[in-house]
Amino acid sequence: MRAPRRRATARARIVGWMLLLTGLALAGSVAVTWAVLSARLDDQVGGELGHEAAKFRDHARRGVDPATGRPVRGVDDVLTGHLGQNLPDRAETFFSVVDGRADRRSPHRPPARLDRDAALVARAARATAPEQGWTDSAAGRVRYAVLPVRVAGDPRRGALVVAEFRDLERGGVTRATRVLAVSSAGALAAAGLAGWLIAGRVLAPIRLVRHAAERIGASDLTRRLEVRGNDDVAALARTFNTMLDRLESAFAAQRRFADDAGHELRTPITVIRGHLELMDDDPASAAETRRLLIGELDRMGRIVGDLLVLARADRPDFLAPGAVDLADLTVETVAKSRGLGPRRWRVAETAEVRVAADGQRLTQALMQLTANAVRHTGADDTIEVGSAVRGARVLLWVRDTGPGVAEEDAERIFDRFARAAPSGGPRAADAPDGAGLGLAIVASIARAHGGRAYVSAPPDGGARFVLDLPLTPLEALP
Repeated sequence: MRAPRRRATARARIVGWMLLLTGLALAGSVAVTWAVLSARLDDQVGGELGHEAAKFRDHARRGVDPATGRPVRGVDDVLTGHLGQNLPDRAETFFSVVDGRADRRSPHRPPARLDRDAALVARAARATAPEQGWTDSAAGRVRYAVLPVRVAGDPRRGALVVAEFRDLERGGVTRATRVLAVSSAGALAAAGLAGWLIAGRVLAPIRLVRHAAERIGASDLTRRLEVRGNDDVAALARTFNTMLDRLESAFAAQRRFADDAGHELRTPITVIRGHLELMDDDPASAAETRRLLIGELDRMGRIVGDLLVLARADRPDFLAPGAVDLADLTVETVAKSRGLGPRRWRVAETAEVRVAADGQRLTQALMQLTANAVRHTGADDTIEVGSAVRGARVLLWVRDTGPGVAEEDAERIFDRFARAAPSGGPRAADAPDGAGLGLAIVASIARAHGGRAYVSAPPDGGARFVLDLPLTPLEALP
């Protein structure tokens, strides 16, 4: 019974997450609809206020009573004449203010008696220029406009107050939103039922893939899933087979790495053991043996340290990205490298740009390359360090005028424990006493940045080791 229960649980989780996401989307749609319709309603209310203000200004400019045709003689004539001719809608009301008190209002009974709102009347009485605002009433939120008026020869101050009862107009918005919410609930229920049926069909072939994958043991990574069709399940099987390819390659590389590391460490251990067995009591012989043993131990320490760097190269925390100034990095690398040996050190081209990268790892890679260049050049040779931006790529390089690298070894020298012969002499990769890990570390640092490391042969001889990295702007930093 456990397997069906697990299947039901997975099915319920899929449907549950689907309903959650669908519900959030529908709820967001309802909320956005409410907000949009409310905003349109507010714009409509504002437009009504502007329309009423335009009608009142037109009436005031004519300066005559529309009922009798006689010229107006005071502010109360202007206001009363307009109220008598302009009737409000169901969600509107007009009233006039003369000399600080409410004077007259529109004929029909308003949803709320705003002319009895002392605060609103006081604001209207103080107004010297048209203004708008919001206030609360027994009928909900109200948006109002105050339109002051003065008549020549009449010292009194008057104002027309136009009020729009916004909440009374909101009924249509509420009904539309309610219909949308009910429809969304129905759609959510239908989606849940359809999702439950579809999830069952989707999980069935995936279970077949899982059962086949369980038959592939850790000791046999050569078996692959059979891929049929071009649907998502077939894509899953192909992806799983690709993952097995990577795992098989990783295990093979791990075994090869362990064999190579064991071979490299076995030699200094054998040397140390032999010297210890042959060491006698002669002080001079003991001192020479001690010097040789310390040298071998130091070499073992370097090998172990390089192995640890390479082992961490595939971990997510291998890099600590930050802001790196490429020009400063180039100049500082040359300054640090001068102590490696007397060469003609030069700063080549520098990129005046700051990028997101691990400055310490890039320095480590460049120092490996300059140390490699020192080991394969003489005092009269030139070593230059440069940086440049080429489109969306960053190039960091170390170039020397030494013997160069043979073309057939250009890619192999970046492998672990690899050494190569120059184009015209002895080795040109790592030092004769090195473990062949320096350039492998350089390649690992480049790959960790999403780039690559390679060596090229300049036209005038020597070797040019390059870090080719993607240009990552500072905005990409977390």
